[in-house]
Amino acid sequence: MSRMPIVFFGHGSPMVALEQSATTQSWKTIADRIGKPRAILCISAHWLTRMTAVTAMDNPRTIHDFGAFPQALFDVQYPAPGDPELALRVKDLLDPMPVALDQKWGLDHGTWSVLVHAFPDADIPVVQLGMDVNKSTAEHWQVGEMLRPLRDEGVLIMATGNIVHNLPAMDWGNPDAPPYDWAERFNNTMLDAVVDDRPQTVIDFAQLGEDARRSVPTPDHFWPLLYMLGARHPDEAVELEPNFIQHKSLGMTSILIGAQ
Repeated sequence: MSRMPIVFFGHGSPMVALEQSATTQSWKTIADRIGKPRAILCISAHWLTRMTAVTAMDNPRTIHDFGAFPQALFDVQYPAPGDPELALRVKDLLDPMPVALDQKWGLDHGTWSVLVHAFPDADIPVVQLGMDVNKSTAEHWQVGEMLRPLRDEGVLIMATGNIVHNLPAMDWGNPDAPPYDWAERFNNTMLDAVVDDRPQTVIDFAQLGEDARRSVPTPDHFWPLLYMLGARHPDEAVELEPNFIQHKSLGMTSILIGAQ
């Protein structure tokens, strides 16, 4: 079996699930490049845990983890099966790290708002990995590295979040406004590090000072990128598409690594 690529999706607002746009078409194009994996392991910005956890149920529920949005968004279902055997494999790969086999979570909108466009048939088993809030950035990267063997087992490691994610600073009324200087600088610095395969720069993102503080006021949407980069092999090619910042401070960049 050929090695699976790895991918990071800049997922944006939950409303993207209802949209048909250049961004959602790019997500489908990425999925078509990847092909059909045996299963998907998703690291979403929206599942933060007190220890590393993995969904282990047969039929994960579609979680509508948001507030004031149209009913049409709450009506969206993504009925992909789970994969308890993959959950056990994840637990084995991360040993001796404690890993909870979760039966309560499911698929949150960081996962399904992308998958409804990328893999709309919902016929691929999906497992989510919970990000332990007590881990350092280096430890998040190391978890991704420990999961790297899954790529040779037909499993797509997929991360969803946003490199730049400052909701209070967003210009909600103008999605196409030019990005803040600090947002553009930070995004470019991170992407240059990804293209050049310098993961330590990404791990040490906070050292970029004010640009980092403004671009990543909370780390939840940034951490998934570290898992994806940890699963990378040396010298794998990088593709950035789409690559833009929306509403001045919401990074919509997606990163595909290792595609043939």
